[in-house]
Amino acid sequence: MPISKCLKKSEPLWKGWDRKAQKNGLRHQVYAVSGDCYVGEWKDNMKHGKGTQIWKKKGAIYEGDWKFGKRDGYGTLSFPDQEMGKPKKVYSGWWKDDKKSGYGIQFFGPKDYYEGEWCGNQRSGWGRMYYSNGDIYEGQWLNDKPHGEGMLRPENGNRYEGYWERGMKNGPGRFFHLDHGQLFEGFWVDDVAKCGTMIDFGRDEAPEPTQFPIPKIKILDPDGVLEEAMATFRKTKEED
Repeated sequence: MPISKCLKKSEPLWKGWDRKAQKNGLRHQVYAVSGDCYVGEWKDNMKHGKGTQIWKKKGAIYEGDWKFGKRDGYGTLSFPDQEMGKPKKVYSGWWKDDKKSGYGIQFFGPKDYYEGEWCGNQRSGWGRMYYSNGDIYEGQWLNDKPHGEGMLRPENGNRYEGYWERGMKNGPGRFFHLDHGQLFEGFWVDDVAKCGTMIDFGRDEAPEPTQFPIPKIKILDPDGVLEEAMATFRKTKEED
């Protein structure tokens, strides 16, 4: 009895071509229709691994890690500098899902820069900000603004230590007027000191001490109302 065999269907040519066109592994320059250029590693047609992306419109350059088409891992973002004639580093740090997340350093200007934690492209967590006027803020951030406990050191040497909310002094804090040799301790609301006490602090070493020292007085608070209020506020902040 004759044996018949079914002929194996041949694969359409386009499938083989499509398979060869899939971008996997290391590739040379790949250009998009917009003129953007990418050089680096691929996986399943997506940027994945180490690579460099150049955006034609703004001239921005990203060098670092990619994960399934998005910046993810450690990388550096640079922009062209007309004066220097070469790219200038703007951000260097960690990314997640195409956004700055984790520890990183952002340069806002020649003397303005931030080093600390990020979340979703915003300063969030602990960080230190250097301002062009010489001020330095070190402490907690939330939604790109000082929020929580932090310390501000103006250029003149004075210092504020206390709580912040939405970028402003809010809650209990202490302001050291080291130039005059005084210390104010009290409660702030939207950058305005509402109540507190002022005492001499290092007046003998101050460069510009006040003409007369502050007389010492005893504050009577037999029921401990002020102390209890301050303790309640601190406890609330810790729970938040």
